[in-house]
Amino acid sequence: MIQQNRRPGYFSLWKVPLLVVLTLAGEFRASKAVMAEDIGYSKQTYTHKVVGDCQIQADVYRLPDRVVRPAILYIHGGALIIGNRRINAQQLNRYVKAGYVLVSIDYRLAPETKLDGIIGDIQDAYAWVRNRGPNLFQIDPDRIAVLGGSAGGYLTLMTGFCVNPRPRALVSFYGYGDITGTWLTRPDLFYNRQPAVPKEEAYRVVGGPVISGDREGDNRARFYIYCRQQGLWPKEIAGHDPDKEPHAFDKFCPVRNVDRNYPPTMLLHGDKDTDVPFGQSVSMDKELERRGVEHEFIVVPNGGHGFDFAGKGMDDPDTARIYGCVIDFLDKHVK
Repeated sequence: MIQQNRRPGYFSLWKVPLLVVLTLAGEFRASKAVMAEDIGYSKQTYTHKVVGDCQIQADVYRLPDRVVRPAILYIHGGALIIGNRRINAQQLNRYVKAGYVLVSIDYRLAPETKLDGIIGDIQDAYAWVRNRGPNLFQIDPDRIAVLGGSAGGYLTLMTGFCVNPRPRALVSFYGYGDITGTWLTRPDLFYNRQPAVPKEEAYRVVGGPVISGDREGDNRARFYIYCRQQGLWPKEIAGHDPDKEPHAFDKFCPVRNVDRNYPPTMLLHGDKDTDVPFGQSVSMDKELERRGVEHEFIVVPNGGHGFDFAGKGMDDPDTARIYGCVIDFLDKHVK
């Protein structure tokens, strides 16, 4: 059951199970459109950017027609260290069946690429969708939303001020607006309950060639756990020490860059999140409210990090209701 709090734009969703997650330049068509007969969409893969030997790709999913449609730029999570553009099939199906073209992108991963470069990839991907999308996959360049979870939610919130023109709407699942808080700059209690990751092991799984999207078996999560155990994540990701260079992070913190022109935003967060503190979305909610930005905040009581992947996924009625709210929000602001 979804209940509206007294404060506009603030909701609670009950009965969602707890999930604790411990781990976390030209365009080249890489494959022809293929039909996924079970859920009826087409897929094309493009290289949307090239940096040296690193080809950064995007998967584009849409209904198999030529109708001009609004687009969702989907940004994967993984602490900016892990992950790739593969998207959960049930969630993908929900967006495509609602009439959106979904563009799921890779971006270069840290620590081989620092945060400036990662954000540059997001900016370039957004520009590529706007400039090339109308001809390549029939989207309306003036109707683009950005959506992501965790680190993808963080990058989604970054697009609220670092791309031009701004997206029509943002949806952040358990994202964060400040990367200089003690939750990242000091040893983390939750991660230090796990066996310590030796420094040598942590750095052994990273530091090779620049990559965009990890591969199965890379074990880059070990580096992330080490960073959280030591409080080193901001320094390793951004290349700056938040204690010695606090203002170097101003441009990397969405909560410090909200203004009255910030796009309509939906925040979703479980209040038992052990990876990204629930307070990160609370702070963004307060700043959006202070600036008069239209927004909604869905709170999932007892929900952990990745609550939308818990249990039966989209077959769970509560998860399905969450995504119903997301689609309604997108339809209101993008369609």
